[in-house]
Amino acid sequence: MLLDNGWKNWNIERDRVESVAEHIYGTCILAIAIDSEYKIEADLEKVVFMLVIHELEEIYIGDLTPFDKISIEEKRKIGKEAVEKVLDGMLKQEEYVKLTEEFNDGVTNESRFAKLCDKLECDIQCKIYCEENCLSINKEENQIYLKNKFIDKLIKQGANSISDLFIENDRNIFKGEEVEEIANYVKENNILKFRDGGNKK
Repeated sequence: MLLDNGWKNWNIERDRVESVAEHIYGTCILAIAIDSEYKIEADLEKVVFMLVIHELEEIYIGDLTPFDKISIEEKRKIGKEAVEKVLDGMLKQEEYVKLTEEFNDGVTNESRFAKLCDKLECDIQCKIYCEENCLSINKEENQIYLKNKFIDKLIKQGANSISDLFIENDRNIFKGEEVEEIANYVKENNILKFRDGGNKK
């Protein structure tokens, strides 16, 4: 299954988008790298496990986005049911379900850090797609989204790309956290230059 609902909503022009497995790997690598550089006060092993387990719900419910108009409460309910279904019969089912609930609650150091990595990886991927010219805020099919009051507000505040919208949408989550510095760098710089040997400006 592809992690593609959000990208399809924005009419991405790409034959293939990031898979759930690639997203999970990206979040885990981010967690490891950020923990190394910023010395996060969290159990990294638990964070990585949490990042892997919490995506299990997408096997049955897919990658739900705000455009699906499902409340947070309903998403959590059907998400938990999906995880229980995936883990049915496993000896550690209850333990793993509780771990996904902890991630969704976002009150422990581990769950907060895991959620930050989950959001940041998505924002980085969006920036890559924008730099590849696969996503455009100016595309005719996307104009309907620009009429959304929240999106319109972000644009009036200076967001001029879908990548900017993604990052600014997550700004309240990043604010005051170490990852805000990374998000700002992603927003203000061409990040494909690292993939392409540093030749892009």
